[in-house]
Amino acid sequence: MAFQGSVALNLLCISALAILACFSIPTHAIMSSKITRSDFPKDFLFGASTSALQIEGSSTSDGKGESIWDYYSENKKVKVIDDSNITTSIDSYRRYREDLIHLKNLGVSAFRFSIAWTRIIPDGSLKNGVNQQGIDHYNLIINTLIEYGIKPVVTLYHFDYPDALERKYGAFLSRSIVDDFRDYTEVCFKAFGDRVKTWITINEPYVISAIGYDLGQAPPVRCSDRKMCTAGNSSTEPYIVTHNLMLSHAAIVKLYREKFQPTQKGEIGMSLVGQYYEPYTNSTEDIAAQKRALDFGIGWFMEPLVYGDYPSSMKKLVKERLPTFTEEEKKSLIGAFDFIGVNYYSSLFARNIPINLNATPISYTDDQFAFTTATGKDGKLIGRKYDGISSIYYYPEGLQKVLEYLNATYKSPKIYITENGVTEMRNDSLDLIEEVDDPHRILYIRGHIHHVNNALRNGVNVKGYFYWSLFDSFEFYSGYTTRFGLYYIDYKDDLKRIPKSSAIWYRNFLRQRS
Repeated sequence: MAFQGSVALNLLCISALAILACFSIPTHAIMSSKITRSDFPKDFLFGASTSALQIEGSSTSDGKGESIWDYYSENKKVKVIDDSNITTSIDSYRRYREDLIHLKNLGVSAFRFSIAWTRIIPDGSLKNGVNQQGIDHYNLIINTLIEYGIKPVVTLYHFDYPDALERKYGAFLSRSIVDDFRDYTEVCFKAFGDRVKTWITINEPYVISAIGYDLGQAPPVRCSDRKMCTAGNSSTEPYIVTHNLMLSHAAIVKLYREKFQPTQKGEIGMSLVGQYYEPYTNSTEDIAAQKRALDFGIGWFMEPLVYGDYPSSMKKLVKERLPTFTEEEKKSLIGAFDFIGVNYYSSLFARNIPINLNATPISYTDDQFAFTTATGKDGKLIGRKYDGISSIYYYPEGLQKVLEYLNATYKSPKIYITENGVTEMRNDSLDLIEEVDDPHRILYIRGHIHHVNNALRNGVNVKGYFYWSLFDSFEFYSGYTTRFGLYYIDYKDDLKRIPKSSAIWYRNFLRQRS
């Protein structure tokens, strides 16, 4: 029976205590678990994540400037499967108080969210002024989190750089971005650093470079394929963009450590795509392909931060197309993090493609000489595939493996799992009872938390786990067709927030009642 409930019933269902009665969630789906909160240290952070771009909406309100995603989605310059945009999203900019109450009821110890650059500096450059309304808004969020006993974990850049900088000088294709990015973060450190003690400079630089400049599937939609893109070069631009992202990160960390960290006593790091690869077979060639895939994914960023330069495999294969760091830049990069964030969703197999050093450069993807696939040699998938545009396969041991790989390869860094989540497709033909019942998400979270605990017991310095995402929200290419949230967004009824069964499981897990 479709849910037609009154306001009173809706408010009752928002209460985590009443969800069982409202939606008859199977008890076994919520209560069964072999891992409990008490298996982790008391100071281990459990939280949830969001990003401004994906939940805030109000894209032109209160002095906000236009981000690259605002412009590209509104003007249909990027493919979004349901032709949606982020003008309203789930309206969290206006409903932040309600959203933070949901977060409080969830019982998490930390909340990872991002600040929209264009709410702070509307056109991206400090010389043209700061928007006090944006600072005031994030102060309200941060102060409320502190009041609720929830630690704010802030991402400074989550895919939404100012479109004005794209128009001005090509944004991350130019080294000019380093100064503008650093200026923006300094405003944030000054305004919020007395309360924000964990900063993430950049979310998923791999996605920015590879998806935006190799595949052309995200702004600024640049690639070599003129059927997909009107401009770009997939064989050079991803490397230039990553180079400028890394130089920006190093400059921001230097600024924070010299001017703010001594008094604010916070920490700063970067969140990376934690994709893991298994060799397609046990052959020497496929094991080498696995290593190349890891180098081109994780090593692209970790090698400069730990050893001061790009992986040797990238140097060999990319040659002169790979930018070089000066000796001074190498020194600024080494150790430029207090922690590393890992965003893990799934794993793939890596299969060798014979290397041809004389091949004509085509793209960053082709440079790896590794074919990645979810299907193994025996024809079986690496794990159960979940519904959704994004290809997510249930392979929680991959999270443990990537954590242990980072630990062994990059000198035991401090790590937070800054994203980990699973989807289901939006289906407006289902009734609400069916929509909020998501036992697959409970299984997914429980399995991954179990393997995080294994890594912790094996000596990995992992300090926290954040589920992605707190709410269903805009998911880029997937628009609003894919749901990641612990909280269901009713797109047909004023964007009401309703906890799914996974939210109740997570709440009970955090209270050690799993």
